[in-house]
Amino acid sequence: MIRIVGALAGREIIRFLRQPNRVAGSIGQPLLFWLFLGSGFSPTFDAPGLEGVTYMQYFLPGVLMMLMLFASIFSSITIIEDRDQGFLQGVLVAPVPRVAIVLGKVGGGAALAVGQSLILLVAAPFVGLVPGWGGLALILGAFVLSALGFTTLGFAVAWGMRSTSGFHAVMMVFLMPLWLLSGALFPVATAPGWLYALMIVNPVTHALRLVRLPFHMTPGELAADPAYLAALAVTAAWLAVCLGLSVWRVRRVETGVAPHRAPA
Repeated sequence: MIRIVGALAGREIIRFLRQPNRVAGSIGQPLLFWLFLGSGFSPTFDAPGLEGVTYMQYFLPGVLMMLMLFASIFSSITIIEDRDQGFLQGVLVAPVPRVAIVLGKVGGGAALAVGQSLILLVAAPFVGLVPGWGGLALILGAFVLSALGFTTLGFAVAWGMRSTSGFHAVMMVFLMPLWLLSGALFPVATAPGWLYALMIVNPVTHALRLVRLPFHMTPGELAADPAYLAALAVTAAWLAVCLGLSVWRVRRVETGVAPHRAPA
């Protein structure tokens, strides 16, 4: 099972690295977004409880989450491509555990998202965000946990899709609201009541908290912080639910759908 998971994950990584334009675009777009939007809002940023934090510092974890969210979920588009090319059918008829298919595809997509986020993380010291080694370890753990949760969500959605354009359309309807309502652009505490309620139930809000707080607090402080521990619990629960849903989708026998037949 480990060999199958490794082979499927490695295939995802190799496919990504063989597309230089995809590599440059995935890093360049969030970087420009952070530089332009962060510079524009910096003079007017003044949030209660965030004295001494510039908007460039506040916005960087939000951009890291944006990169991770989009990279994780859109890596699942390869499921649709593999189905069209016949590769997925070959994997499904092989005597392999269904959970290995999920873990392989999800593991490869999550590894790509974490790798891209680590590249953008290099920009943190340039705006004065220098966490210690313990903080870096917690940030890396947050990257892994969040990327796995988002990738399993993308897997569950992509498994039933029949076209890449349909997948893009469906996911964009959900991705931007998930990111915009995560506290990436403005603090959750300053949002109006109805918006605050939406942001609190948004799992991306809690994943972003896991990334942001280690920049400003030590591991010891975080271990005693109820907000951080609650965010960790919500993100872990989100991963468990999405992973269970993905495995169920792969094991479920599709009914009511006529098989595609080649014309006579």
